[in-house]
Amino acid sequence: MKFKVLQDNLRKTLWSRIEEGNLTGLGLAQQTGFKQAHISNFLNRKRGLSIDGMDKVMNVQRLSVLDLLDPAEINKRASILPPSDDEFENVLLVDDDVAASSPLLMSRHVKDMLKFKKRFMETLRPQMEGSREDWERFVLIRANAREGMSMYPRLLPGATVLIDRHYNSLKAYRKGETNMYAVNKLQTCSLKYVELAGNHLVLRPHNTAYPVEIIAMEEGEKAADYLIGRVCHVGIET
Repeated sequence: MKFKVLQDNLRKTLWSRIEEGNLTGLGLAQQTGFKQAHISNFLNRKRGLSIDGMDKVMNVQRLSVLDLLDPAEINKRASILPPSDDEFENVLLVDDDVAASSPLLMSRHVKDMLKFKKRFMETLRPQMEGSREDWERFVLIRANAREGMSMYPRLLPGATVLIDRHYNSLKAYRKGETNMYAVNKLQTCSLKYVELAGNHLVLRPHNTAYPVEIIAMEEGEKAADYLIGRVCHVGIET
């Protein structure tokens, strides 16, 4: 990130505090020892601040450089996955609720790490709707007893499920085949086939001994908001 962008973000932060009534230009000038005109010119983009000047403003306002960085940019650069120099890609195994709602996977979320052939991963096509670029693309979960049996024989309890969170579209991945999805149901993953019926999502099991489930979508939300991702690989231990 360039120094000019940091200055612009500092201006935005200061203006936000001024608009909220928590700061004035005069008060900032008094805190820093700068002339009020100097602060005014900075706030109104008529001049910049030196590095020492920015440090002084940030110190009195209790700001750090992290406060001026774009969270999306931090997410892109904050992967905890170790680099892989061989033919395999590392993918993290996490709990259902983390896969459902955490764009960035933190070290405390990780239960295990498995390897997949890079050649296989590179063949997987994304199909994003909405803003998903900042989500860690691939995650793994283990199917619980109910979800595993509801999709039997495609799944089994304890199966390792690879989810592509950049595929949150109802568009068929392969012509003539039905996608299996991880769906956000009360902040956990429900593994089902999915159809759209008006403002409802219909979650269909593969095993007909299990019931069809219905999710009423909130006003203004779309199916893509509930689709955690497409199930693109299932590992079943025998």
